[in-house]
Amino acid sequence: MSSNNRYYQGKAPQVAAGCYVDSSAVLIGDITLGADSSIWPLVAARGDVNYIRIGTRSNIQDGSVLHVTRTSGQNPQGYPLLIGDDVTVGHKAMLHGCTIGNRVLIGMGAIILDGAIIEDDVMIGAGTLVPPNKTLKSGHLYIGSPAVIARQLNADEIHFLKTSADNYVRLKNEYLEQ
Repeated sequence: MSSNNRYYQGKAPQVAAGCYVDSSAVLIGDITLGADSSIWPLVAARGDVNYIRIGTRSNIQDGSVLHVTRTSGQNPQGYPLLIGDDVTVGHKAMLHGCTIGNRVLIGMGAIILDGAIIEDDVMIGAGTLVPPNKTLKSGHLYIGSPAVIARQLNADEIHFLKTSADNYVRLKNEYLEQ
């Protein structure tokens, strides 16, 4: 295990084949990273008081923070962080104890809080704040603080969600070949 992947309470990050994890990123504890995913410079991911699951072909870009919420009497499950397949998380995004579906693009500097659910095929604009326990419905662009529907996505934009993830798979492969 590299120095940027650390144990916590006996659990270490599990990184699937074909993943790229930048040497400046820090992954701690109960984290699973699906095949062909990538973690870019200065990402901090702490699966310490709950767990983080990242699907296949997803990318977490520079400076993003991934964290969870512990279990409690009021919230016996706590809030793990669940990220689906083909997800693009833009630079400096913060994801905290939320659920992200498949083919989602999260803009730079977006903040998504505990219990929020992002359905499949969603775009979240840069700087958007998704409040706790809010659900963002499939097929829309959301912007603002707090997040509101800006409009429905068109077919080209929905197609781009997968293309964005594919582009990062290609890029991480180039990094791995060096």
